[in-house]
Amino acid sequence: MIPIKDYPGPRRSIPWITWGLILINIVVFLYQVSLGSATDQFVFAYAVVPVALVHGVPQTDLVRNSAQLLFHTPNPVYLTLLTSMFMHAGWLHIGGNMLFLYIFGDNVEDRMGHLAYLVFYLICGIVASIAQILIDPTSQIPSLGASGAIAGVLASYLLLFPWAKVRTVIFIFIFFTIVTLPSFVLIGLWFVLQFFDGIAALATVQQDMGGVAYFAHVGGFLTGLVLTLILRPFMRPPAQDSYPAFPRHPSINQPARWW
Repeated sequence: MIPIKDYPGPRRSIPWITWGLILINIVVFLYQVSLGSATDQFVFAYAVVPVALVHGVPQTDLVRNSAQLLFHTPNPVYLTLLTSMFMHAGWLHIGGNMLFLYIFGDNVEDRMGHLAYLVFYLICGIVASIAQILIDPTSQIPSLGASGAIAGVLASYLLLFPWAKVRTVIFIFIFFTIVTLPSFVLIGLWFVLQFFDGIAALATVQQDMGGVAYFAHVGGFLTGLVLTLILRPFMRPPAQDSYPAFPRHPSINQPARWW
């Protein structure tokens, strides 16, 4: 399921933080891609490596021939909890994350306020990384991406705009169609999939193989729920009491198309 537009009601402010976060992620990723063969060294230096954080030792001290590395883990190594959330593993990774942040982040920022939203985003990302570390503290596989922080944004959106309409692309094998779903259905299904995929991926974790950090998503989402419940009494009220009627688009009711 890929969201392409939401209708939660009007914003009252420009989402400078959301746009800024998207810009920083894109700039870092383009720099990362430009490194060529040195990309892996950059990733190991600034991504979260569970075993490095557990021991408080920079990853470069745990790698043989570290003198040959072009990049060195920040000291203290715990700074990678921040740097890792602005890095991505590929074009699809950053594209999907930035799409979700663009669609859902602006209205959460509008309700929270710019500074509170930024702090909220960073806390969700940090806790998400810690959750993944707890699952496999001896792993030497780097964990990176904004997914954990964005999971927290999704949780907040779920609580603040549960009935907002979201236009969503749904793929069924080689077919796709566009449907309109309440946000609580779309985001709720997303979380359920992350949770059960995480349970299924535990066998992969035991084999010390890479993959999606599902428990980072779960940790970020739960953190977002808790923080939103705490902050909700201090947030600005919604811009309007009811959600706008979803505009009619002829394509919505058309049969599924070939992709």
